[in-house]
Amino acid sequence: MAAADNTSAALRRRDLCSRGIRLAGKMRSDVVDLLDTYVERQGLDASASVAAVEGVPVAAVERWDEQTGTQRLLENLAAYRAFRALLAQMLEEQQEQLGEADTTLGQALAAVLLQVSAFTYHLEELLRLESRGPPSEEGPEPPPAPHLSLFERKLRGLGVLRELAQWAVRSTRDLRQLAKPNPGSSSAASLAESP
Repeated sequence: MAAADNTSAALRRRDLCSRGIRLAGKMRSDVVDLLDTYVERQGLDASASVAAVEGVPVAAVERWDEQTGTQRLLENLAAYRAFRALLAQMLEEQQEQLGEADTTLGQALAAVLLQVSAFTYHLEELLRLESRGPPSEEGPEPPPAPHLSLFERKLRGLGVLRELAQWAVRSTRDLRQLAKPNPGSSSAASLAESP
């Protein structure tokens, strides 16, 4: 019976990872399209250099191959929760700035925000499957939006979207790693290694 449960959990995990990989791929494609629209509508140069943005998690990680499955999921979840708040803030700012004049950009931002929310839920499901419920969202709130000039807000938005595109790539890699069978150990035990 235990072997059947392990097999069922492994199949469910693999299925969730496969669906997550597809979601991340679609999200990345849509974010790249949104980046093009954003740059055009905001009057920015696509090659503009953007400094690190406060509150934006960085996708690059040292020793990626040494992370446990749970660490990967928790980092992804924290990042997408932050992106959800940042995109909502960007959407609000865009609506204040342009009102209903530019519905294309607003709709594209709203669509990506919806995908980020769905992906966040998907990550929470993976954590539940691994017998480790997702951490509550009652952690530190994202920093309040600093008082930025219009141009600085545009650059901040560009930085958020660029980093989100990078996270979609990292998430795909993380989920592919999680979907791999672990020889000689049960799938649940391999993900439960981290504290």
